Amino acid sequence: MPRRTLPDFPWDSLAPYRERASAVPGGIVDLSIGTPVDSTPAVLQEALREAADAPGYPQTYGTPDLRDAVAYWFARRRGVPGLDPAGVIPTIGSKELVAWLPTLLDLGPGDIVGFPRVAYPTYDVGARLAGATPLPVDALTALGPLTPSTTPKLLWLNTPGNPTGKVLGVEHLRKVVQWARQHGVIVASDECYAELDWRDRRDGSIADWAAEPPTTPSLLDPRVTDGSHEGLLVCYSLSKQSNLAGYRAAFVAGDPALVKSILEVRKHAGFMVPWPVQRALVAGLSEDAHVAAIKDRYAARRALLKPAVEAWGLRVDDSQAGLYLWSSAGEDSWTTVGRLADLGILVAPGAFYGAAGAQHVRVALTGTDERIAAAVTRLAASPA
Repeated sequence: MPRRTLPDFPWDSLAPYRERASAVPGGIVDLSIGTPVDSTPAVLQEALREAADAPGYPQTYGTPDLRDAVAYWFARRRGVPGLDPAGVIPTIGSKELVAWLPTLLDLGPGDIVGFPRVAYPTYDVGARLAGATPLPVDALTALGPLTPSTTPKLLWLNTPGNPTGKVLGVEHLRKVVQWARQHGVIVASDECYAELDWRDRRDGSIADWAAEPPTTPSLLDPRVTDGSHEGLLVCYSLSKQSNLAGYRAAFVAGDPALVKSILEVRKHAGFMVPWPVQRALVAGLSEDAHVAAIKDRYAARRALLKPAVEAWGLRVDDSQAGLYLWSSAGEDSWTTVGRLADLGILVAPGAFYGAAGAQHVRVALTGTDERIAAAVTRLAASPA
């Protein structure tokens, strides 16, 4: 049996640039990977400790109060009232769900999985793991006249986007849903940066701020769906909003019929979120103060780093939300990576995210205050 063809793990190719950056006096400022560096909030640590005595197997489906907490969070934070708790499953981080969703949906050879042209590599990998065909696509019109063999079975959205930070608006999402229902396509939206929204009510980027939920628009918003979640899924993670990447605490929510079919496979495969993590997930979704504090911290780092990057000679595109500055010097991304490594600053080349990102780099906000300040000082001292 032939092995699946998977791309090389991209981060391995950064090793020589990491060495260059590490050799700079004062040490490396690693802004390449979007991993939180601040402490996990006390409310979540306490929830984990209180659930540490867990001798039995956890529920694959998650506890009823966990599914209720997800539904209430969607209503309170995402502007999505009435989410059916039956359409919720906890997942072992969101990357696991992204990688295995095509398989869980029984996709395979001959099936097409669409995803953004500039995107997190795991959408492509997930299609390959299922034996399906990965298809980068930005506009539905780019698919051309559809036939049964060219219509995607699954279409991924990513909003806010990684690496671009682009936010898809309600009208855009609505058009995608209408198209998908016309053609029988399942739509899955990865929304794990939704709480980190940098759009400004003063610049007109949000038409009616008072009418908007406090986060970026969701695929499950009733203005998008006309009240039905049929054929729609949203995956979400607490890794970013709650400094919880090490817990692998996430969920998928949406169409109860799709969730039921996913659940059946997950039960057979043993995809269970540990009981203490499930309790931390409930705590994280039920308490908003720690999320606001984390957002404020990233906002302060962004306010320092973005003008420094721009003054050094990079153009920052999109970056309306999330933990990254999607930046370009109009040159090959590896050239920019090298020039920044010579300053002791490590960033991710846009080439990791598809051919369309080949002239961008992704600059993460996930450095400590001290490391962000060091990056700002180095950029100011060494104009491009």
